[in-house]
Amino acid sequence: MSVPSPQRKLRVLVVDDSALVRKTITDALNLDPGIEVVGSACDPYVAREKIMRLDPDVLTLDLEMPRMDGLTFLRILMQHHPMPVVVVSSLAQAGSQVALDALEAGAVDVLAKPNGTMSVGALAGQLAHHVKAAAASVRFRRQLGRSERPAPGAPTATPASIRPLAAAETPVSGSKPGPYTGRIDSRQLIVIGASTGGVEALRSVLPNLPAGLPPIAVVQHISPYFSKAVAGRLDTLCPIPVMEAEDGMILERGTCVVAPGDFHLALTWQGEGYKTRLMQSPPVHHCRPSVDVLFRSVAESGGKNVVAALLTGMGSDGAMGMAAIRKAGGRTIAEHEKTCVVYGMPRAAIELGVVDLVLPLPQIATAIVDAVARKPLPSA
Repeated sequence: MSVPSPQRKLRVLVVDDSALVRKTITDALNLDPGIEVVGSACDPYVAREKIMRLDPDVLTLDLEMPRMDGLTFLRILMQHHPMPVVVVSSLAQAGSQVALDALEAGAVDVLAKPNGTMSVGALAGQLAHHVKAAAASVRFRRQLGRSERPAPGAPTATPASIRPLAAAETPVSGSKPGPYTGRIDSRQLIVIGASTGGVEALRSVLPNLPAGLPPIAVVQHISPYFSKAVAGRLDTLCPIPVMEAEDGMILERGTCVVAPGDFHLALTWQGEGYKTRLMQSPPVHHCRPSVDVLFRSVAESGGKNVVAALLTGMGSDGAMGMAAIRKAGGRTIAEHEKTCVVYGMPRAAIELGVVDLVLPLPQIATAIVDAVARKPLPSA
């Protein structure tokens, strides 16, 4: 696979059995001056030949196709020719379990066709963003031997107070902790934000948090057809209940809520607990839900009692909200580049100088528990 450079466009191959969908996706992506659709394929067998001949940087992939289904093809592709894949499929709406399986098989992101082939045009504004995020995947740059040095002009400074991950350090998840038995103040709260690669990152962090912690609120940039399934999957993996947030809920200790797709989630203190507010106000950073909306709301209502973690994702959503939390006295944690799928959102917060700890993904759950217990920050 060739390496995209600042001088050339991202090369995309579109795989879908519908000629109409192939044309619609192609037309939508070609509107972006930084993207070129180099070809299309009607099934995985044609796709295999075109991948070898055209050497695309990113694949868009349907899951429902003749001769071989897209999920089987994705698994074969990741085993023999790993590359960034964005799934675009009606099954992400009708059967979100399949969408979760696609992420576990190696897809960078999953988009739903809202109402079949004629509505794919509604995704035009999102497709280019998701394709670029897939191309920026740190995971695939490492697998394909790409340089991990930033592009020319990209900021590289890391605050001296933050300990970088040593090259030889290989983080390993420990055994799952027992129930948290430390003292908890009534207004303590944990908030987590994530985007591209975040579903799998949450599968690493949340199951390793003990029962009995303060309430947890999560914003994951996600399709409205997909958020309930993600919450349901996490609920089966975690020692605490995980559910999709509803408007007007009072959050309880030892529970976790996930913002529903297409709704901002904000929290306010109501005396007896934090109350959820769901809003369809305009997107922030082109995202709804937005991490910044959640983080800013808890900076005002929770202040020094808030522990915030920012995980993998493209863009800068969450950085300004994390700045507000840190200014209010809360504890802030960001995922290290070495374990991010896309090192965008954590980097934006680090460059603002508003992150207390930068840690690889397997260490973030422990850091959250330590922050709840108000343990001192480790020395740099």
